[in-house]
Amino acid sequence: MSAAGARAIGTDERERQRARLALMSDVLLETTRFFHREGFTQLLPVMLGRSTDPLGPDPGSSVLRTVEVDYLDQRYYLMNSMILHKQFAVRDLGKIWILSPNVRLERPERAASGKHLFEFTQADFEMPRARTRDVQDLVERYFSALGKVLQDHPAFSVLDVAPPHFTLPWRSYTTHELEERYGEQWEEAASQAEEQPFWVHCHRREFYDREDPAQPGHFLNYDLVYPLGFGEALSGAEREWEAERIRTRLLRTGIPPAPFRAYLEHAGDLIPSAGAGFGIERLVRFLTRAPHVGDVQLFRRVPGEVPTL
Repeated sequence: MSAAGARAIGTDERERQRARLALMSDVLLETTRFFHREGFTQLLPVMLGRSTDPLGPDPGSSVLRTVEVDYLDQRYYLMNSMILHKQFAVRDLGKIWILSPNVRLERPERAASGKHLFEFTQADFEMPRARTRDVQDLVERYFSALGKVLQDHPAFSVLDVAPPHFTLPWRSYTTHELEERYGEQWEEAASQAEEQPFWVHCHRREFYDREDPAQPGHFLNYDLVYPLGFGEALSGAEREWEAERIRTRLLRTGIPPAPFRAYLEHAGDLIPSAGAGFGIERLVRFLTRAPHVGDVQLFRRVPGEVPTL
């Protein structure tokens, strides 16, 4: 039975797969060490919740539906991400992070992007009373540390790719700048044009991303984008934390509020925070220059493919 999902793979590809998975193991180890060095408390992930990330009204989302489970007369949702839970965790625990499994039932045509899975793992973190610059500085420190640790990793020789070399600080753009330069679908062209990861600010998307009080219609959120065509690496934001603003923003989206009733009941307990999440599989794909993000999974979870197990 092939461990690469529905595809048969030869001996050479098995060696490449082993190399990618060995690198992933060390990425996970260094990620854990980094967040502990930075003073974060690691939490175990939540898989079922009374609320989960709606992934909307992000126009880039292509998730078909959120999986719902009925248990003891209560409706639960399988985690698209733990963003709503993170906002509450920072109130009592300070800086937190999670290796969080996510299930997003993507449309099958997303397989062609090379970067979409229907099951993946995020390194998800949140910091109380943090701002955008705090998150950017942390993420750049992380990549710098990771690059140094991996310089002599044997996987790069097996895969015949160069170890990562990150030149900091990274460039920052707004979505408005990139749309003017490349059009509305700017991500692919912008990613192809860069040789280092870069930041992109001000995305019109989820209701919990803080709208800039000084510039209505602009948002205090950010993505990190990999260069060389590898696309989005990380997504995050400063968070809305005032209960009335959250309700207003949610109402404005037109998303049915019922799945967020539990979240809204406790929204008055939130504090200002900022954070982000980055996909482990996308990171390893970028580091190893794998053709598809499914190539770094032992058991592929690619939209439209039927898994072996």
